[in-house]
Amino acid sequence: MENILQKKYDHLNKIVIETGKVAVAFSGGVDSTFLLKICVLLLGNNALAVTAQSSTYPVRELEQSKELSRQIGGKQIIIESEELDVPGFSDNPPNRCFLCKSELFSKVIFIAKEHGIESVFDGTNADDAGDFRPGRVAARKFRIRSPLEEAGLTKQDIRELSRELGLPTWDKPAFACLSSRFPYHTKISRPVLLKVEKAESVLWNLGLREFRVRHHDTVARIELGLKEMKLFWADDVRGKIVTEFKSIGYTYVTLDLEGYRTGSMNDTLSIEQMDNVQKK
Repeated sequence: MENILQKKYDHLNKIVIETGKVAVAFSGGVDSTFLLKICVLLLGNNALAVTAQSSTYPVRELEQSKELSRQIGGKQIIIESEELDVPGFSDNPPNRCFLCKSELFSKVIFIAKEHGIESVFDGTNADDAGDFRPGRVAARKFRIRSPLEEAGLTKQDIRELSRELGLPTWDKPAFACLSSRFPYHTKISRPVLLKVEKAESVLWNLGLREFRVRHHDTVARIELGLKEMKLFWADDVRGKIVTEFKSIGYTYVTLDLEGYRTGSMNDTLSIEQMDNVQKK
């Protein structure tokens, strides 16, 4: 391990040890899995994983989180967190993530206190500071700590350390909740969330891993990573995707030539709009 990365890792360990007892908002993604692993290694039974089950969280991801928790050895509690019941969320405003995280963190804090835990960690890393992330406003509001960010650990650092620890998530593609698949101010409902989940499951079952299906009413706009772009044309994968997507209910199936990128729906927002949301 390089000296700089070792210092970051040691800093993280110090934060976790000094906290002593913690609940981790655990999604099963790269960051929260690594964080939970460290917490369990250092704190044992004093580390609790809290995972939200909702219509914006695919069943596949939920099952993966359960398996990861079993592998790591941490106690996991599944909570119901239905963002669609939060006033204003289904209207999909630019501060949607703030509404979502506020609802989530309030429930995680409640569970933590039931178990005698005062501190809650999330998986925000050092790279996230440069992104449009209204959820960070909610984290500040509810005093959620982000030890990966505090230690200066980037996504690449976390992947490298995860590989050294033998975590299967070290090369897992980034994942965001299904609500991020809709243009802002497009109404979000359970039926359309299920539609997107089914469409993305088609891609997953065909062997693709880095992708997003962006929902534009009757149009599915598929974003693929470079590797997936190549797979798209192999063995009539394209034809299977078109057939399956139309059976799900899409009239048009399109491939975004710009490829996979996180937060592409933010392209419609100005810098001023993003700043205003994150300053609230």
